[in-house]
Amino acid sequence: MLLRSDILTKADGDAVAVENIDGTGQVVLVCEHASRTLPLQAGDLGLSEEALWSHIAWDPGALALSRLLSLRLDAVLVFQRFSRLIYDCNRPPESPAAMPESSEIYEIPGNRDLSAAERFARTAALYVPFHDRVAAVLADRQAKSRPSVVVTVHSFTPVYMGERRAVEIGILHDEDSRLADGMLAEAAKGSDFRVERNAPYGPADGVTHSLKLHALPNGLMNVMIEVRNDLIADDVGQGVMAEYLAGLIKASLDAR
Repeated sequence: MLLRSDILTKADGDAVAVENIDGTGQVVLVCEHASRTLPLQAGDLGLSEEALWSHIAWDPGALALSRLLSLRLDAVLVFQRFSRLIYDCNRPPESPAAMPESSEIYEIPGNRDLSAAERFARTAALYVPFHDRVAAVLADRQAKSRPSVVVTVHSFTPVYMGERRAVEIGILHDEDSRLADGMLAEAAKGSDFRVERNAPYGPADGVTHSLKLHALPNGLMNVMIEVRNDLIADDVGQGVMAEYLAGLIKASLDAR
């Protein structure tokens, strides 16, 4: 059984990372599924190498895209350093998806029949530090009278459960659609990509947890961006997408 102190060792390092903390832009980027790395003590959770490279372990391309957006928007970036298989930081502790026993076609033996103590330990070691850091970044900016806009960055698979997805970019929101509305209106002016609202997921799927935790209670404009991962599989695609999305965000904020 993994105890709290065992989940992350000194060799693993911190659960969360922050880059460009002194960025002058108003956007705060959050990437919850940035890494496929598992803590050393967790081993491979009983999964094959194929599974550990797949979308169930992380959002391929999301961190690279986030870093390029950080450069273009001069935005601070907060990201999770470990796989969502050990804890999905875009899910609350009570959600079965926080430490899933299965994902898509894969069973996850290392997450099966976790005790309450093991679930608490993972929550304390991974979820709490991540969201504490996001909250601290936002609180520090507020104390310095700096406006903040929360943008979370994700990627999704072109094919899910055997069905091909036509959508290329999803602009997701919960109750506050201000930024999403602006980005969708801007996207409608051109035909660069197929952009849809709350697709391929939406609030009913539980994917807006970080927005609900950090943006909605504070009245901060926010959006969750989902990009089909075949479009950001290499440097060229990541650069094109970062330029496009930064343009949508800038135009939407400038119009307010």
